[in-house]
Amino acid sequence: MKKVILSSILMVALTTSFVSCKEAADKAKDATEAAADAAGDAVEATKDAANGAVDAAGNAVEATKDAAGNVIDATKDAANGAVDAAGNAVEATKDAAGNVIDATKDAANGAVDAAGNAVDATKDAAKDAAAKAGEVAKDAKDAVKTAVH
Repeated sequence: MKKVILSSILMVALTTSFVSCKEAADKAKDATEAAADAAGDAVEATKDAANGAVDAAGNAVEATKDAAGNVIDATKDAANGAVDAAGNAVEATKDAAGNVIDATKDAANGAVDAAGNAVDATKDAAKDAAAKAGEVAKDAKDAVKTAVH
C-alpha cells in the first residue's frame, strides 16, 4: 500500500509538473506573439513617421519653389518698372531738349536782324546743348538697362 500511495503522489507531482511546463510554454508563446505584434506596430509607426517626414519635406520644397518664383516675378516687375521709368525720363529729357531748341531757335530768329553773328553762336550753343542732353539721356538709359539685365 505504501507503494500505491507513493506512486499516486509521484503521479500527482509529475502531472503538476507537466501542467506547469505547459502553462509556462503557453505564456512564453503568448509573450512572443505580443512582442512580435509590438515590433510590427513599431515598424508601422516608423513607416508612418518616415512617410510624414517625406511629405513634409516635399511640401517645404514646393513652398520654397513658390516663394522663389514669387521673388523672381517681383524682381522682374520691379526691373521692368525701372526700365519704363528710365525710358520715360529719357523721353522727358528729349522733349525738354526739344523745347529748349525750339525756344532757342525762336530767340535766335528774333535776334537775326539785330545781330547775325550772335544768332550763329546761339544756334551752335543750342545744338551742343541738345547733343549733350541726348548723350546724357542715352547714357542714363544704357546704365539703367545694364543695371537691370
